[in-house]
Amino acid sequence: MFDYTIVHWVTFLSAAVLLNLSPGPESAFILGQTLRNGRRQGFAAMFGTWTGGGLHVVMAAVGLSAILAASALAFSIVKWLGAAYLIWLGVKMLISREDSPASDEAPNNKNSYPVYWQGVLIAALNPKVAIFFLAFLPQFVVEGAGSSGAQLFLHGCLIILIAGFIDPVLVMVGARLGALFRKKRQVGQWVNRGLGGLFITLGVRLASSTK
Repeated sequence: MFDYTIVHWVTFLSAAVLLNLSPGPESAFILGQTLRNGRRQGFAAMFGTWTGGGLHVVMAAVGLSAILAASALAFSIVKWLGAAYLIWLGVKMLISREDSPASDEAPNNKNSYPVYWQGVLIAALNPKVAIFFLAFLPQFVVEGAGSSGAQLFLHGCLIILIAGFIDPVLVMVGARLGALFRKKRQVGQWVNRGLGGLFITLGVRLASSTK
């Protein structure tokens, strides 16, 4: 079971690394939370997006992503929910009265659970991710290497595992930048506005997307 060639693994791992390096709502959310609220919130956002990604992996393994891809209504519902949520987060950042991002040197007693669940929703409500997994993962299903569902689940989990080597770097870099921005009030205000505009843009792009 799971008997693959070296070529298979090199091809898959290369594609998985490029996938995780590609910018999207999830990475923007992780960076945004880190810049504004520090390392702790950044890691909460990271684990949330991983959880949402894991839901898509399970959906692909059991075939639910195929239903989403085939049903225009289901796709539209999830798409509009995801777009509305991104735009709502963007508007919150634009009207935020926080002067600057927080840093890990400053007291930070904020509850991380809301940020975690926001990350889950951002990843889970992105139908493009579900359809991508449905199109991407089956290419690495090898006849005789195990059931299709098990192979899809394995490769999907490996994509998230690879994110474990990439996303923490994003959090650490964001935490350092946040610490610098915290010392400059005007820079912090523009960071909030910039991130708010980015999330609104991502929400509009998602709303205008098609299969």
